[in-house]
Amino acid sequence: MSVHTLTNYRRDLTRYVEHLTARDRGDLAEVTATDVGAFLTALRTGEDGHRPLATASASRAVVAVRGLHRFALAEGEVAVDVAAEVHPPAPPRKLPKALDVDTVTRLLEAPPEDDPRGVRDRALLELLYSTGARISEVVGLDVDDVDAEQRTVVLSGKGGKQRLVPIGRPALAALEAYRVRSRPGFAMRGRGTPALFLNARGARLSRQSAWNVLRETAEFAGITAEISPHTLRHSFATHLLDGGADLRVVQELLGHASVTTTQIYTMVTVDRLREVYATSHPRARAG
Repeated sequence: MSVHTLTNYRRDLTRYVEHLTARDRGDLAEVTATDVGAFLTALRTGEDGHRPLATASASRAVVAVRGLHRFALAEGEVAVDVAAEVHPPAPPRKLPKALDVDTVTRLLEAPPEDDPRGVRDRALLELLYSTGARISEVVGLDVDDVDAEQRTVVLSGKGGKQRLVPIGRPALAALEAYRVRSRPGFAMRGRGTPALFLNARGARLSRQSAWNVLRETAEFAGITAEISPHTLRHSFATHLLDGGADLRVVQELLGHASVTTTQIYTMVTVDRLREVYATSHPRARAG
């Protein structure tokens, strides 16, 4: 697991220990399912010294607690797993925010082409939209991960799982411009790295810096729609489905382990169909 994940789990379990101590539980063998359920309630409503957590954060904490009790059972520390039937709260089903094609075009064309950073930023954004990659996947790319001749890129997703994704010609052109006109200047300031996208010091561009590129470019382009690190990924998937792509193909391109995760994008396109129907069909609003 990442350092960030481990830090979060450690914090969650520390809070759990505080909760058990307040209930006079000095040993895991004394803990009951009621204690675990009360912890979940405290996560959602707040308790002394702690504000209520959002659904996602509360779910993560419950997962950490369930893992602790499962481990204690496996090690023979307890006779029964009292957390087995306490399930994380279900997150609200949110529709992804996708930009329309014209807005994406404005975003991609916004970085200045006469500036080394602008050339890099355009290549970065073009690649994000062309492949549907996560920002972390793109900043993790090395130069050799892109095959210009085959027009493909190897992306390393969650759990280190790799997938081969095609790249569109505009993104390849932007990448070539960056590699010829911009990257060498950045690389001269560093100590030598195979990273594809470099910062001003010649080191690998960070995820946060890439996210800032997206946000700042959107502001420069006058885009007022909500922008997140996944905006271009959501737009990529939605536009593919709008264009008639098969759901299973989109699943493979996004690197989703389950098609259920990808199906949320079909809700977006159905909403769009409803809008078109409501404004276009002569009998849509009759009565």
